[in-house]
Amino acid sequence: MITRYAMFEGSLHEGHTEAFRRDVLAEMLPVWQRFPGALAIRVTFAEGLDEGAPEYPLILAIDWPDMATVEAFLAHPIRKEGRAATEGVLVRHFTGRIHHHVTTAHSFAPA
Repeated sequence: MITRYAMFEGSLHEGHTEAFRRDVLAEMLPVWQRFPGALAIRVTFAEGLDEGAPEYPLILAIDWPDMATVEAFLAHPIRKEGRAATEGVLVRHFTGRIHHHVTTAHSFAPA
C-alpha cells in the first residue's frame, strides 16, 4: 500500500484553531473523499509537539493501492478542486507551506 502525506508546515493565525479544523472538515474533506482510487483518508490535527520541532497543524494521509493509482489521481481534474478548497481555507487560517511525501506503508498489530 502507498500512503501520500500532505504536511501542512507552518502556523495557524491567532485564535483560528477551531475555525481551521471546522473548515478543513467541512470544505476540504468532502473533496478529498471523492478522490478516485483512494482507500482511506486520515485527517490529523496537531495536539502538541516537542520543543524546537516544526509546527504541523494538519497532516493529511491518503492510502492508495499502488503508485499507478497515485499517478492517475495526480493527473485527474479533481485535484484542481482539492487545491481550490485547500487554498480557500488556508488563506483564512494558515501561514506556511504544504509539502508531500509518498511512502510505502506497512501496518502491524501491537505485540
